[in-house]
Amino acid sequence: QDFKNLRALCLSQGLLFEDATFPAHISSIGPSLLPEEQLRQIQWKRPTELQRNPYLIMDGVSRFDIMQGEIGDCWMLAALGSLTLRKQFLENVLPKDQGFQDDYAGIFHFRFWQYGEWVDVVIDDRLPILNGRYLSVHPRTSNEFWPSLLEKAYAKLRGSYQNLNGGYLSDALVDLSGGVQVQFSLQDPPPDLEEILKAADKSRCLMGCSTPGQSRRNIELRNGIVQGHAYTITGAVKIPYKNGWKHIIRIWNPWGHGEWKGPWSDNSPQWDRVEPKYREALLRNKDDGEFWMSCENFQEQFSWLYICNNTP
Repeated sequence: QDFKNLRALCLSQGLLFEDATFPAHISSIGPSLLPEEQLRQIQWKRPTELQRNPYLIMDGVSRFDIMQGEIGDCWMLAALGSLTLRKQFLENVLPKDQGFQDDYAGIFHFRFWQYGEWVDVVIDDRLPILNGRYLSVHPRTSNEFWPSLLEKAYAKLRGSYQNLNGGYLSDALVDLSGGVQVQFSLQDPPPDLEEILKAADKSRCLMGCSTPGQSRRNIELRNGIVQGHAYTITGAVKIPYKNGWKHIIRIWNPWGHGEWKGPWSDNSPQWDRVEPKYREALLRNKDDGEFWMSCENFQEQFSWLYICNNTP
């Protein structure tokens, strides 16, 4: 589908685009994502019906714009969270020639890497709503819609929303970057793991990690870590601590809330022994799903580390 031609046609006819290839229908959700009675209750609404003044992007793109919906696609959203930190990849996936302000015709497009080339995926902006709540990823700022629309385009690429319900973070990192990914088992980590993390952060790689356990069950441990879940790594630094140095890693949960409660978490006493200039630069004490932890705790709590960049 040619985005520019379809949009021009809709604008000339004064119509909002309706995508026949990924219709506002149960077939686009998938037959077994929800019980049948809920599937029948789904309504499809455009952002212009949901908000008085919708935007595609407000004040730039951030991981904190993303809050996972009912679909179990943390693997894709963790990759998306990483993408927001790397503008060189983001501009490829999220073309700038669209929005709700100029030439709005209910049509959007996004790009994904598939089998060696960038594929342009065109969608209409009708989003699935169940009992007044977003079935899909929803914006933390109520009138910003890039996460929901990008997720819809990825669901179309994969065949349905149901096909996003469980997947591999490593696949999503490649689909969003066209890059090369490498994974490390944290059961048997490389001896220089701390240096690998720091170098990957400095090289502006996309990074994610996952916890052991079953993804279908979303069991949250007492320490705040969710089992069978994908997270984004958003930073890796070495800071002066006590009489030496400490490697700490910053991790973000695509639920948009739910954080580690152990050492180096938002309220932990370790931060009291860090120089104020480091503490102020690094610590954001908010329930936004993002937290710091030590490299040792990281290896204990997580099972896999994924790193992706356009070159090995």
